[in-house]
Amino acid sequence: MRIRLDAMNIGFFLALASAIAYGASDFLGGVGSRRYSSWQVALVGQCAGALVMLVAGLMLPGSPSATDFVWALLAGAGSATGSISLYRGFARGRMGLVAPTSAVGAAVLTVLAGAAFGEWPGSLVWFGIVAALPGIWLVSRTPSGDRSSNSRLAFVDGAIAGVGFGVLFVALAQVSAGAGLLPLVANQSFGAVLIFMAAAGLRQDWRPSPRVLGWGSASGVLGAVGTLAFMVATQSTGLGIAGVLASLYPAITVLLAALFLGERIAVSQRAGIGICTLAVAAMALG
Repeated sequence: MRIRLDAMNIGFFLALASAIAYGASDFLGGVGSRRYSSWQVALVGQCAGALVMLVAGLMLPGSPSATDFVWALLAGAGSATGSISLYRGFARGRMGLVAPTSAVGAAVLTVLAGAAFGEWPGSLVWFGIVAALPGIWLVSRTPSGDRSSNSRLAFVDGAIAGVGFGVLFVALAQVSAGAGLLPLVANQSFGAVLIFMAAAGLRQDWRPSPRVLGWGSASGVLGAVGTLAFMVATQSTGLGIAGVLASLYPAITVLLAALFLGERIAVSQRAGIGICTLAVAAMALG
């Protein structure tokens, strides 16, 4: 019983560490996307993450199966979708609007997936899911005086990012404990390929300039650290709890945006962000 409790504590710590790494990664990627193409930042980030995972995977080999790689590729698709949508949303609107929307979407999806896999949530978790709905509505409202379509489009980007990150979390949780880190190389590499294909197909500027490398690489390395911490956390705490705790990443993103960018958010949106934060916390405590 003592060993199991320690493992749970480690899982909680790693899930929270994942949230910190993801939040810092999203902040750096978001700032870079405001200065350069979000496609460039996302592509560099995926490539940098793949390189980090390759080095770590060669040092810590495992015994991955074909199924592990299938789940890793699905996670890569979710990561690519989530990253480009999130960065595009950051470029269009405030980080304090986009990040919480993506977090609630990812949290709800992981909780529902965990229930489908047999991790049936308690009443507090279901309360958090229901409470998140009005929070999302408040966050999505365009502040008075800001009637451009950018805020609404940024919210849509945040919602799409939430689905992408939810798929990432669910798929990573299915990778076996003995697979090692090589499946994560496939995860990051496949995400990079998808971003390249989408950017080329949509005729977006995907060729990274030297000035993008710093922002994209820093974001990608932190994202890879978050992915690794999350995958290990799911092996101790389960998908639902780890996914919800990892979904706290907007707290870091919003805090960094307030500290370094001086972002201000409308009163209604602040209320929505507060409700979303409480909803995620309720799901975590449940």
